[in-house]
Amino acid sequence: MPSYHERMAEQKRTAIVDAATGLFLESGYDKTSLARIADAAGVSKATLFKQFPTKAELFDAIVTEYWRTEEGALTPEPGDPVKGLTALGNRYVALLTRPGMADLFRIVIAEAPRFPELGQTQFKLGKLPFFDAVRDYLAAEARAGTLDVDDPVQAATQFLGMISNFAFWPRMLLVNWAPTEKALASSVDEAVRTLLARHAATAPAVTGAAGATRV
Repeated sequence: MPSYHERMAEQKRTAIVDAATGLFLESGYDKTSLARIADAAGVSKATLFKQFPTKAELFDAIVTEYWRTEEGALTPEPGDPVKGLTALGNRYVALLTRPGMADLFRIVIAEAPRFPELGQTQFKLGKLPFFDAVRDYLAAEARAGTLDVDDPVQAATQFLGMISNFAFWPRMLLVNWAPTEKALASSVDEAVRTLLARHAATAPAVTGAAGATRV
């Protein structure tokens, strides 16, 4: 169990991250100082600088926090593509619909022309690790013979794109976009069905005694 001091440090860290996210969205990354963030978070400047010496490190922490998956979440074991892809798809929906995720993307989009490193951070620390997990899972299913996937990168791109195009991107333009849990689950199911229709493993050819090839 964390000690009192550890709990307090974590609470302050959370307050700093929340305050920074709100101020970056309200005033922009460039115009938000660390001193202003400390004030909004209700912590001293010394406390903030101890945890986040630079604004870039604070933004890194924000991205990492928003893309953090549930404790103990691992890439599914190959062998059951329906189960594995459904688990990954639902995990992706949970990340994309996490409170504040759309705001994080808005910050990056608004500031990327002046601070391209923010986009790089969002990609490298946020989306890329999850994408790599899906790519590696598809490659593992292909090696196991349960899927026929020649290009795991393309297959992962298509799979995640089908989900995000319904679960997330309308949210960037439509403030009240809030599909039901049933609709979100259905979007994952359809993405799984579509990928399996395209990449289902074909049965190996079998040569009979007379030399004829059967499938």
